[in-house]
Amino acid sequence: MSSQTHIVLPWVVRRTRLPLLSLRCADCGSESATTGAGRFRVNANGRLLDVWLLVRCVSCGRTCKLAVCERVPVRSFDPAELDGYHANDPALVASRLLDPRFARRNGYALDWTGAWRLHAPPAPLDSPWPVQVEVLFEDPVPVRPDRLIARGLGLSRNEVARRIKCGVRPRRPRSAGFAFTVMPAD
Repeated sequence: MSSQTHIVLPWVVRRTRLPLLSLRCADCGSESATTGAGRFRVNANGRLLDVWLLVRCVSCGRTCKLAVCERVPVRSFDPAELDGYHANDPALVASRLLDPRFARRNGYALDWTGAWRLHAPPAPLDSPWPVQVEVLFEDPVPVRPDRLIARGLGLSRNEVARRIKCGVRPRRPRSAGFAFTVMPAD
């Protein structure tokens, strides 16, 4: 019996753009909106600030506001965060947009279709040894593990079910890292 260990491959799921928002437009009834380049609107009322994230309907172009905070004293803001709102910082736009509490409070869901990419080195599927793959998520992209594995290995989902040993439910969307083992072909 040989003591050779299996091969370990790192896979990374990366965001390629901000996801679309599933949000009904008041004008045209479309279900899709985007943040575009990502802009905040900051409005002062005395010593209180309102901050909104502006989104635009994909179909008709109507702009609406998602409330980041309303009627908050100026002194309660971190100066760097307030500067980020004024400068329309893309990282701040992404962090607010991807925050599940912000999404729940403003009544939208994220549509990740076409907004992510899998970076995976080629796996030697003809190897007689099992291949261990570790999947890391740079952003919380919800993907079904069976579809991700099938895409990364170029196999059908039936073949994935037959050859993959995985510690997660393959049909439940995941947005956190996991690992799986590709067993050698029979």
